[in-house]
Amino acid sequence: MIMKRPLVSFWLSLIAVALFAQSDEAVIERIIKEGKENNQVMEHLRHLTKQIGPRLTGSPGLQTACEWTAQKFREYGLQNVTLEKWGEVPVGFERGKRQIARMVEPERRDFEFTSPAWTPGTNGLQRGRAVKAPADMEEFEKVKESLKGAWLLMPPTQGGGRRAPDAQPTDLEKAIAASGALGKVFGSQNELVRTSGSFRNLTWESLPTEVRITVRKSDYDAVMEQIAAGKQPLLEFDLEQRFMRGPVPLYNVIADIPGTEKPDEMVIVSGHLDSWDGPGSEGAQDNGTGTMVAIEAARLLMKSGAKPKRTIRFILWTGEEQGLLGSRAYVEMHKDKLDKISAVFVDDGGSNYQGGLTCIAEMEPMLKTVIEPAMKAFPDLPMKVTVQDRMPRGGGSDHAPFNAVGVPGFFWHETGRNNYTHHHHTQHDKFETCIPEYLVQSSVNSAIASYLLANAETLLPREKAAPASETRP
Repeated sequence: MIMKRPLVSFWLSLIAVALFAQSDEAVIERIIKEGKENNQVMEHLRHLTKQIGPRLTGSPGLQTACEWTAQKFREYGLQNVTLEKWGEVPVGFERGKRQIARMVEPERRDFEFTSPAWTPGTNGLQRGRAVKAPADMEEFEKVKESLKGAWLLMPPTQGGGRRAPDAQPTDLEKAIAASGALGKVFGSQNELVRTSGSFRNLTWESLPTEVRITVRKSDYDAVMEQIAAGKQPLLEFDLEQRFMRGPVPLYNVIADIPGTEKPDEMVIVSGHLDSWDGPGSEGAQDNGTGTMVAIEAARLLMKSGAKPKRTIRFILWTGEEQGLLGSRAYVEMHKDKLDKISAVFVDDGGSNYQGGLTCIAEMEPMLKTVIEPAMKAFPDLPMKVTVQDRMPRGGGSDHAPFNAVGVPGFFWHETGRNNYTHHHHTQHDKFETCIPEYLVQSSVNSAIASYLLANAETLLPREKAAPASETRP
């Protein structure tokens, strides 16, 4: 077994060279030249984050982004540009520009904060005392007269303000809700505040009424320290948030560079256009970077005069943050054409560069070949192909629904100095945190890799069906 592997790799490599022998080197040279000398990925990203802003699923911001990106595809000359409806949100949600959180007495302190999407705002600026929330009904009875008009500081063990959408309230929660308190304030576990939320089981007739705010740990601790010192902190919050009567339609943005020889077969280049929308976030690294890399890859291909044999399809998914909803729907809606997809590339790891792919051995030679030109063009940004026995199962992005049904789905390795955890779903996910040279490499590599794979003599080899015990229902 040990001696066979090098021989197999040698022959597979020779096959890969033959498969790509007809590729247009002039097109690749033009992609690299345009991509390195006149790259527009940061211009796209600036417009998306600064002019449009965060793009919660079912919000006006996301719809604006869908229409703008569709127009960019049309502007560059792609065909079959469409907003393909895949579902609906029962109730829409949008944050306004008024987002204030602070302590005003006994000292002034501005907070960094968030609140769950699909929860109510404060209906204007609300000032109230900071009061430690009662831990049980016995304690509630002792302090209930002090809760009206107060902001309740919840214990750190309460999970940062997150709760299951269908969880039934406890007796204590019911009592607090009827106490006249202004809302609940939770402390984050660290200096990051992460935004989440759910529209599951939400209807216009059953909108939530409880205001839930999470502030960073140092802000929460500062308020608690004042209370411990015997002082009475006074807090102000103004969360401009509104619900919109649904249903709100949801779309994936789709655009094609049609294949010249096998237009029914395709390579998909993608990222997700939706984002979370907490105060401060612009949806830049998650996933403005990946979607604008796709936009720029499309521009580079069209600018270079690329005429791929197979169709290169660009898809900007939505509903990713709520459970890969847009990509799961696409797989179901197009299940009769899945055997025509050579590969699905997903860029969804922030502002690092595309550092390679994970695959099975049969795919390795072709994938090494498609990333080779970008490796030569960007020698300081190395890539690698990692081989394992099976294609990855599960995963938190839009490649996963394809791998689940046997279509090769790839999440680009994200390599570089960017600290994605610091920005993922937090108040720091801003345009200024993105690294231009990395996104230049990613857009050039996306264009070349998809072009070469679209020009291959065969589709990418597929993994044999997994044993029933390994498949998910």
